[in-house]
Amino acid sequence: MNYKQPKILLLVSVLTLVSCNLSQNVVAKPPLQQDLKTTPSVLPTKSNTGDSATHLTYKIATYDSQLMGANRTYGVSLPPGYEQNPKQRYPVIFLLHGGHGNPSDWFIQGKGQALKTVEQLYATGKLPPSIIITPDGNDKRGSSPYRDPEYIDGPNGKVSTAVGDELVKVVQSRYRTLTNPDFWAIGGLSSGAWGAMNVGLHNLNHFSILFSHSGYFKDKSGPTNSPIIYIKGISIPAKKRLRIYLDSGKADIEEIDEAKNFSQVLNNLKIYNLFRKFPGSHTWQYWREHLADSLTFVGEQFKSAEMASMARNVGVNNENP
Repeated sequence: MNYKQPKILLLVSVLTLVSCNLSQNVVAKPPLQQDLKTTPSVLPTKSNTGDSATHLTYKIATYDSQLMGANRTYGVSLPPGYEQNPKQRYPVIFLLHGGHGNPSDWFIQGKGQALKTVEQLYATGKLPPSIIITPDGNDKRGSSPYRDPEYIDGPNGKVSTAVGDELVKVVQSRYRTLTNPDFWAIGGLSSGAWGAMNVGLHNLNHFSILFSHSGYFKDKSGPTNSPIIYIKGISIPAKKRLRIYLDSGKADIEEIDEAKNFSQVLNNLKIYNLFRKFPGSHTWQYWREHLADSLTFVGEQFKSAEMASMARNVGVNNENP
C-alpha cells in the first residue's frame, strides 16, 4: 500500500520547484495608487514653474478675426516658468469683461487686479500655473456705457463664436496649451458672466469649466442665448462633463435670485455646480475679492481632470503590459 508514496513525494517536490521558479519571474501589477505616483503629471509641477515670487505681467495682443471682419484684441498673461520649460503645456482660463469694458479690465489697478490674485493662488498651490486670456467681448459697435456687450452670434457680429472658437484656435496656435476641454475654463462678471455661460455652452468642444460672478442667465434675444434654458438641451455626456461655479453678492438681489434659480436647474439636470453667496454688491471690489473663490474652484477641477487622465493612462498601460 505504500509503493505510491515515493512517486507522490517526487511529484510534490517537482511542483514546488516549478512554483518557486515561476514566482521569481512573475511581477505582480502594482496597485493603482502606486501607478498614479509614477505616471507623468499633465499639469505643471513646482519643479518647473520657475520662481514663484516672480510678479506676473500681461500684454495686449491682436489677431485678424475673419468672423468679425477686423483686428481683435485680447489680453494674455503667461504663467511662471513658461519660457524656461518649452515642453510643458498649460491649462487655459478665459476671463470675460462686463458692460462698457475691454480686455484690460481684469488686469488693471482699480478694477480686476487679477494678476495679484493669481500670484497668490499659484503660491499656495490652489491654482496650477495657467495661461490667462481676457477676450474682447464687444461687438462691431464697440464699447458703450449705454449697453452691455452682446456675447452672441447676432446682427452686430458673431461674438460668441469669435470668442469661444476662433480665439480659442488662435490661443492654441500661439501658446503651449493643453487641448482637453477639461483643462479650459471660461468665466466673467455681470454681463461677462452671462457671456461666459453662453459662450461656454455653445462651445463645449473647447470648455468644460464655467464660472460666474454676479451673472444673469436669461437673454432678451431668446432661449438660444439664455443658459438657464439652453443647457437643458445639451447632450447627457456634456452634462456629466460640465463643472459650474456661481456666486453673487447678498446685496445683488436680482443676480442672487438668478444664480439660485440657475443652480436649481443644474441640480435637477444633475450637473455638478457650486453656488455661493457673499456679502457685497455689484462692484469691482466684490469681484476682486471673490475671483480667488472661482479660480480655486477652477484649480480643483483642473487637478481632478489630471487625476482622471492619469488613471486612464494607467488603465491603458495595465491592459498592455
